[in-house]
Amino acid sequence: MHAVRSPRPDEAIASRTDDGNRRTRAAWIAGFAIAWISLFLCYLRLALTSGVSSDGASIALQASDMLHGNLLLHGWRVADVSFYTTELPQYMLIELVRGLSPGVIPIAGAMTYTLVVLLAAILAKGRATGSEAVVRMVVTTGILLAPQLGAGASILVHSPDHIGTAVPVLATWLLLDRAPQRWYVAVLVGLLLAWVQVADTLATYAAALPLLLVCGIRAYRELVSPGGLPGLRRDRLPWARYDLMLAAAAAISVELAKLIIALIRMHGGYVGAPLQAAIAADAKMSEQLWVTVESVLMLFGADIFGQPLGLSLLIAALHLIGVGLVGWAVARGMRRFFADGDLAAQVLVAGTVITLAAYLLAEPLSDASSTHEMAVVLPFGAVLAGRLLARSLLVSRALPALALVLAGYVLALGYAASPPPALPENAPLASWLAGHHLYDGLAGYWQANSTTLNSDGKIQLAPVIAYQGKLVAYTWEARQSWYDPRLHDASFLVTVLSPTSERTYAQPYEARATFGPPVHTYRFRRYVVLVWDKNLLTMLRMPAAAQGG
Repeated sequence: MHAVRSPRPDEAIASRTDDGNRRTRAAWIAGFAIAWISLFLCYLRLALTSGVSSDGASIALQASDMLHGNLLLHGWRVADVSFYTTELPQYMLIELVRGLSPGVIPIAGAMTYTLVVLLAAILAKGRATGSEAVVRMVVTTGILLAPQLGAGASILVHSPDHIGTAVPVLATWLLLDRAPQRWYVAVLVGLLLAWVQVADTLATYAAALPLLLVCGIRAYRELVSPGGLPGLRRDRLPWARYDLMLAAAAAISVELAKLIIALIRMHGGYVGAPLQAAIAADAKMSEQLWVTVESVLMLFGADIFGQPLGLSLLIAALHLIGVGLVGWAVARGMRRFFADGDLAAQVLVAGTVITLAAYLLAEPLSDASSTHEMAVVLPFGAVLAGRLLARSLLVSRALPALALVLAGYVLALGYAASPPPALPENAPLASWLAGHHLYDGLAGYWQANSTTLNSDGKIQLAPVIAYQGKLVAYTWEARQSWYDPRLHDASFLVTVLSPTSERTYAQPYEARATFGPPVHTYRFRRYVVLVWDKNLLTMLRMPAAAQGG
């Protein structure tokens, strides 16, 4: 009989150390999981404080159509941002679980922004370890944590918008940061960039162009002899090959995205509205600059202008610290741009600067309502702050103060999410129409798709708009079949008494000029419902001039 050998003391110590390490890793993983689930629930609560509008409803209806077999969205005319490869697959998965309903939109918004915060924190960490890694992630998460009350929150956690583009872009930069320098990584990067550009042209300026520019500069500096001497340093070609492959992947991704969109159109898929882009006149540049500043402040939750004295102003002022950290990080990144070998930081700096420049130079901005167009600047800047400032913050005495600021951001998030959930926009209208057996009709854009969603698709309101004194079809985020009199018998029109911006889509006098006098007129809250005894679709025109955003 063999005796069982007792483990040596060093083996026992090693075993206990391994067990301790495993428990520590498990505790960290569990802690992170709890933190991110809690964050998702906070953002969900925040998203529920705003009603579901027709913008979000349009994406939900498109996703439902795709789930029912219309994968290419045949017959749809969509906005200049299609969301085809980003939010639409996400909405399909959510609807697969819970069906078509207004609740899909806040769930998707909370999920998207939680992913943005998570990916940004991981990208900020990079290959750092220990206390530096913690500071990097905490700084980045803190800057992103608490969207500004009102407009800022609607940009980030409500209906689909450009912030969703940041998810695949950050994932691409994470791949660049962590993967080995191999040819297949360049191929994957190109495919990812093409994928996101199919959904959002903004990714061309925020991701593809910055990568092309940065890698082109890196390869040039590697290959061209110093001091301006003629000729290439062919012996350095192996060192520049990866940068050249990434630059080629970025350039090819732009054309590949265009090809994919063209193929979708060729096979009868959706038609996207053309991107309206123009350079603002020089006389408008001073106004443009101030609007850009206000937009940046709003994006970072720090828009103090027009805020009444009180808690909202205090929260906005607290977020100015985050803006300051990001400004410091961008300045540091630009100063070290040519000397630093950190590809991820270089691409983030270039993406931030190019996106801001494009926003500043775009056709005249009257106010900060276009802030969503620069949404990627927020996670890009937050990652740069964590990635480039962590060491400086560690050696300074600022960490205790920043911890207090972070606590303020946590409280601000709780305050923003504290109001009770809001009813989806036009939900009472959907119930009223169903109660009066009105199921097929017309409405202005802001009543049409949201009411259709609120009724779970039982009521179909096709959007219309005023054009040359009459009403015409408004095929923006709409399906062509909605206007087919062989498929639908639209006998009523919904107009509104307020607000003015929504009244411009359809008013009673325009309806009478188009369809003649109604047989019944009903008033319900802010709505006026006009009913005819005929199919209005037989009299509705669809001029090309009416299409667009």
